[in-house]
Amino acid sequence: MTAALAPAVLDVAQWQARRRAHQERVAVWLTPHLARRHRGERHPVADFLFTYYSHRPAQLRRWHPGAGVELRDAAVGEFGRDYRATTAGVTLDTDAVRARRGDSIGWIRSLLAATGGRAPHFGCFGMHEWAMVYRQTRDELRHNAWPLRLSAERTAAVVEERGVRCSHFDAFRFFTAPARPLNVLTPTRETQHANEQPGCLHANMDLYKWAYKLSPLVPSELVADAFDLAREIRTLDMRASPYDLAALGYPPVRVETPDGRAEYAAAQRGFAERAAVLRERLLAAVPA
Repeated sequence: MTAALAPAVLDVAQWQARRRAHQERVAVWLTPHLARRHRGERHPVADFLFTYYSHRPAQLRRWHPGAGVELRDAAVGEFGRDYRATTAGVTLDTDAVRARRGDSIGWIRSLLAATGGRAPHFGCFGMHEWAMVYRQTRDELRHNAWPLRLSAERTAAVVEERGVRCSHFDAFRFFTAPARPLNVLTPTRETQHANEQPGCLHANMDLYKWAYKLSPLVPSELVADAFDLAREIRTLDMRASPYDLAALGYPPVRVETPDGRAEYAAAQRGFAERAAVLRERLLAAVPA
C-alpha cells in the first residue's frame, strides 16, 4: 500500500485547462502523422515514435493528472477504470494500479535508477544505425525508399573502421547478422539493467516508453515531455544514420568524419542532460 496523502485539488476550470493544453500540444504531432497514415504515406523520422512504440495516438492524446490529484466535479467515466469517486469528484486509485501492475512498475523503476546511476558514455557516434544496414542489399534496407549517403562498400568500411559500441539491447537486436560480432558488447534483455547508460540515445528515447507505461501514475504532461525529447533524439539518430534524408529537410551529421563525430557527441551530451531531468521526474512520480 502507498502512503495515504491528502491529494492536491484541481477545480474544474484548472483541470480542464490542463487537459485542453495537453491535447493542443500533442495535436501538433498527431495531426500530420494521422494525415500521412490516411494517405498511406510513410515518414522515416516523424512516424517512428508512432510505429516503433506501442502507445497509440489516442492514448497520447488522453490526459491524466497523475497520482495524488483530486479533480473536482469530474466523473469517473471520463478517465477510466483506474479512478475512484471522491466526495467532490475523482482521483486516481493509486493502490489499485500498483496492485495490478506492481511487477512492471518495479522493473521500470529499477531500470531508470540503474541507468541514471552510471556515468554517461559518448563514444558510440551513432554506429548502431550503420550496423543495422551493414552488408545489406538495397532491397533489404529497412528504409529502402531512401538512398544511402555512401556506397554499400564504403558504408561497411565505416562500420569496420569505427567499430560499434552499443549497449542498448533494443538497438542491437536490429543489427544485421554480420554486424553483431563487431559490437563490443552482446546486450540481452536479461542484461538490460546492467548495460544501459545515460548517454545512449536509445535509452533516452525510451524514456517516452517508460513514461507511458507508468501512466496514469505519471501526469500526461510528463509523457508529452518525454515524447518531445524522443522526437528530437530520433531526428539526430537519422541525421547521423547512413541514409540520405536531405530531401526531407534533414541535413546529415557526417559521423564518418571528425567534425561530424564532434557534432554528434555534443548533441548527445545535451540530450543526456535533458534526459537526466526527465528520468528523475519519473522516479519521483513512482516512489518505491
